[in-house]
Amino acid sequence: MDRDQLADFLRRRREALQPEDVGLGRGPRRRTLGLRREEVAALCDMSVDYYGRLEQRRGPQPSEQMLAAIARGLRLNLDERDHLFRLAGHHPPVRTSHADHVAPGTMRILDRLADTPAQVMTDLGETLVQTPAARALFGDETRFTGHARSIVHRWFTDPRTREVYPEEDHAALSRAFAADARAVLARQGPRSRAAALTEALLAASPEFAELWRDHEVRVTHARHKRLLHPEVGEMDLDCQLMVDPVHGHTLLVLTAAPGSKSHEKLALLSVLGPLSRA
Repeated sequence: MDRDQLADFLRRRREALQPEDVGLGRGPRRRTLGLRREEVAALCDMSVDYYGRLEQRRGPQPSEQMLAAIARGLRLNLDERDHLFRLAGHHPPVRTSHADHVAPGTMRILDRLADTPAQVMTDLGETLVQTPAARALFGDETRFTGHARSIVHRWFTDPRTREVYPEEDHAALSRAFAADARAVLARQGPRSRAAALTEALLAASPEFAELWRDHEVRVTHARHKRLLHPEVGEMDLDCQLMVDPVHGHTLLVLTAAPGSKSHEKLALLSVLGPLSRA
């Protein structure tokens, strides 16, 4: 780990990133070149003290998970991310279509959707980053580990995942998730993470195993969704998907018709904290 070079790299990337680049207001009294440390720490979802120690050449070696969060927070491209990992004494992540690195352009779009439920997901349904409104609606979906990172796995193994959807929609969603899993497995092959996820689901969920035998591939997801929230109630939302084929990511954005009750409820989500489904 090269503490001096790591600190210098972080500081220079922070100074090069402008408030407008991440959806923040500049304000009349800003004198800092680029972003403040506390702003970067918030973008990386870590404490100001932890991030500050890295810039000050102090503290322990950051984990790969922390480095991935810093790369997203500083809007690094893949080459810059790999350089960050090397400076911190880690091998850069293998570049694959299902990598966890979110493209800077996608992050810039997300920055401008802070009051809108939106999140970036892998083709396995793993949530990589969420807007505050998405965390208020779904809870923090980035906290999961292992197979549970995938909403497909959680859908068939954790009943709490289904609480956000009306019960009458569960059967159609189960079919869609199983078909998605088969489509991803066909693309990634028998030695992929998709194969490991499928094997785990076949062992854990009789419902998934039954649907798997139907050999359905890529059932079209509804573009109109009804979602349930314990505080604001039922919402009728439109679902828009933007696909990044290079990274294998999908940006999911949920909106409501202007003037509707669901639109008012979405606005209320912006003042709520992250939903807890623990």
